[in-house]
This record gives sequence, structure tokens and C-alpha cells, in this order.
Amino acid sequence: MGLGRTLLFRSFNMFLVLFSILLITVTLLGPTLDKLLVDAIRNQVIDEVNQGSLKFQNLEERSSYINSQIELRSKTFGLDQDSFTLSKLIHRVVSVMTLDLGNSHYFSTDFGSTSVRDIIFEKVPKTLLLFTTANICVTVIGIFLGTYIAGKEGSWWDKLNSIFAILSNSFPSWWLAMIMILVFAFTLHIFPARATPLSSPSDPNYILDLIYHMTLPLITLIIFSFGTWAYLVRYFLINILNEDFIYAKKTMGISRRKILYSHALRNAGPPIATSVGLGLSGSFGGAIILEAVFDWPGMGKLYYDSIALFDTPIIIGLTFVSTVIFLVTIFITDIAYTLLDPRVKGG
Repeated sequence: MGLGRTLLFRSFNMFLVLFSILLITVTLLGPTLDKLLVDAIRNQVIDEVNQGSLKFQNLEERSSYINSQIELRSKTFGLDQDSFTLSKLIHRVVSVMTLDLGNSHYFSTDFGSTSVRDIIFEKVPKTLLLFTTANICVTVIGIFLGTYIAGKEGSWWDKLNSIFAILSNSFPSWWLAMIMILVFAFTLHIFPARATPLSSPSDPNYILDLIYHMTLPLITLIIFSFGTWAYLVRYFLINILNEDFIYAKKTMGISRRKILYSHALRNAGPPIATSVGLGLSGSFGGAIILEAVFDWPGMGKLYYDSIALFDTPIIIGLTFVSTVIFLVTIFITDIAYTLLDPRVKGG
């Protein structure tokens, strides 16, 4: 299969997965969303009546007018139909995929907008900044440390890294985050306990303030992940170091350092690239708890708060954006693997 057909096939699969996830989401949350929309329409009509110039003879006439307006506007939005009507579900999925996400009931942007699209797009860059930076640092540290340890198989460095990898995976990320806050914020007073910047986004120093508040969550993510990454790289390289072509390089008199950093590491490129993509996509799943603990103003914290308040439009919008980020990351990983591994390219 050529690269063009591969891209087309995987793009189609990605679209089907995205559509299916959104269909399940709007099916589960549809009745609640309809109820919230009806309540929002009712409040809007009542506000218009209270602030308007309409005069009513009595309370019954006023109530009849409000109910007729609610019914009329509900029909306009299709709220008179059953929540599980197929056409309504598909229309709602298409609306979400075209970023027609409506308004939030509880949240707004730093500039006062209640549009779900504006709120989410304000949070996405902050989550990408934190977790992409952390994954780049972890990848670089893991590759160099793992390669070094692979050249010293069986040494105390190797054993120490294995122990650290086991320990870092034995503790939940939120527990480590709380320990880091306790040590660096409340004991040493080096970093703030809350990662939300105190300055306004319009402040010229906002970027520096954001980076300063991001430092402690970033260090936590690196500590939590680099040991496992180094162990994975070491595992890939040791398997390659036992291949016949490596023994042939040794018999040719090529130094072990060059074999390790040039030939072995190059051949470990495809699985390492795959692990980078899977690690990056998987890290967004842990963003909810970690961002909530550090109070980092990203998608995870917004997801956590919207679930607590059951803000359905935000939940659906975040599910859509998170799924898109995950699928795009996996898609890029697949393409990178295809380009890096000649066996896959040839097949």
C-alpha cells in the first residue's frame, strides 16, 4: 500500500472513530443537554419579559406568554423532539464537529466570553505547553540516559534505573504532585502552590509569570516519567545489541560507543518514535488529575470543574477536542513509523 493510500485509509478510520465517540457522548448526555437548554431558554424569556415594555392584564396572561415563547424557541432548536432521535443525534454530532458548541452555563474566558469554543481554545495552548514541554524533556533525558545505561548492562547504573522506573510507576501522579507541593511550595517556598498565574493575560509579564507557575508541574511530570522512558530505551537498545549485524560491527573493530550511539540507536528509532507518540497522547489522559492538583489553567482543570458542575456543553466540547488531539497524535506516530521503518514502507 502506497503512502497516499495509507494516509487516506487512516484518515478515514480516524474520522469514523471521532464520529463514533461523539455519537456515544451526545447519546449519553443528550437528555441532560436538552433540559439545560430548555432552562436557559426559560431564563432568557423571563429576563426579556422583566426588562421589556410588554404589559399584561394578569399573571395568567404573563405566564401564558412565557410558556408560548419557550415552546416556540424550543421547537426552533429541535428541543420538542425526543433526545434519542437519530436525526437529532447526527445533527448534534455534526454541530460539535463544526465547533458549534454553544455557550457555557458556568464558565467564561479571561475576557468575559461564555462561548464554549472560546473557553476551550483559551485552555488548549496551556495544556499543550505543559505536557508537550514535559514530553520533549522526558524524551531527550530518556534517550541519552537509556542509551548510556544500555552500554552498561548489568552495572549498578542499570539496576538503579530499573528500581527507579518501578518506583515511579508505583505511585500515582497526584500523590507525587502533592509531595512536590508540600516540599517546594510550603517547606522551601521556591514555587507557588497554585499554578494559576496571578497576573492578567493582558499584562506584559504574563508569559514569564505563566512559565514560573508552570515550573513545578513540569518538574513533577519529568520526575514521574523519565525513569520509565530510560528503561524503555535501554530495553529497545539491548535487544538490538544482540542482533547479528551488531556482532559484525564489533568484529570490524568499530568502537562500542559508535555502535551504541550510531547504529543501535538509529535502528531503535521506529519503536522509540512510537513510544513518544503514545506517551504524548496518553499524557493528556492524566491531565485532568494533575492539572486539578496543581490548579493549572488548562483543559484538564476545566474538564474537572465542568464535570463537578455538570456543564454539559463544556464536557462535550472537551471530549471532542481531546479526542481530536489524541487521534492526530496517533496518526502522526503511524506516519512517522512508516517513514522510519523501511520494512513497513516496503510492505
